[in-house]
Amino acid sequence: MAEQLKIVAICGSLRKGSYNAALVRALPGLAPPELKIVEAPSYAGFPIYNDDVRAASGAPADVEAFAAAIRSADGVIVVSPEYNWSIPGGLKNAIDWVSKLKDVPFKNKPVALQSASGGQMGGGRMQYHLRMALESIEAQMFLKPEVFVNFAAKKIDEKTGAITDDAVNDIIKQQLAAFAKFVARVKV
Repeated sequence: MAEQLKIVAICGSLRKGSYNAALVRALPGLAPPELKIVEAPSYAGFPIYNDDVRAASGAPADVEAFAAAIRSADGVIVVSPEYNWSIPGGLKNAIDWVSKLKDVPFKNKPVALQSASGGQMGGGRMQYHLRMALESIEAQMFLKPEVFVNFAAKKIDEKTGAITDDAVNDIIKQQLAAFAKFVARVKV
């Protein structure tokens, strides 16, 4: 068997009981053998990005740890809800911090997106905005298959976090298998 590709999963929600956090926790069990998926360090304690702070004292230690996890990975999966039709503020702040580091960790990094929401669109608007933000810092965006989990309350058990919808499990498995091939092809 070839060496496993290390994938870092970033959750766009800081809430432990979120549907997106449940998806992140389910990923290792749905991944093909060639992917090893681990969760990224938390960005919950990052201060609001301010370039004066970065210029004066550098990035905080937790920002550097988050960036190091991304740099050491072969690829990244971002699983995020949609807040007010866009990227959650905490996730955007984390991206802003690491985008200003000398060695931008997302540059040339293969990235796949997933989202879950209670609404009909399943986080599609967030994915569109996140794709733009990550492309601006030269991430290599994986395109298809896409994962949008709409009406998440009907597809993810709120108490256990288990995905209860076979179609959701299937599309995630398909995406992860295709993402493994994409990462192997484009990783630097």
